[in-house]
Amino acid sequence: MNRKNLHLLISIAVIIPSALMYGLFPEKVLPLLLDVSIDSNDLKNVFRVVMCLYLGIAGIWILGVLRSAYWKFATLLAIVFMGSLSLGRAISFVIDGQPSLIFVLGFFGEFVLAAFSLWQFKRYQH
Repeated sequence: MNRKNLHLLISIAVIIPSALMYGLFPEKVLPLLLDVSIDSNDLKNVFRVVMCLYLGIAGIWILGVLRSAYWKFATLLAIVFMGSLSLGRAISFVIDGQPSLIFVLGFFGEFVLAAFSLWQFKRYQH
């Protein structure tokens, strides 16, 4: 693998475990990690949808690593996805106050990955 794909590989390594954490057994895993209670099928459904969304996006990133024709799209998706997550967390910080440590760390990680993906895009887009 070359350095051009590093932002995608890091994003894949972060998002796939996050997706599985959210969606495989949300009623068991999430209460252990977060201050939440998953007590309805509707809420389980939401977390499973998020899991599949994350896995689908990771699939596009994998495609971008494996096929150079998809690298640009995968990188733009990484910028938008990670940037949107960090923006949503920033909005929540302002409106709702500070969340648990895992979400604070998530904000910084997502922001750094968005910025790194943008840097990679500018560096290697040609």
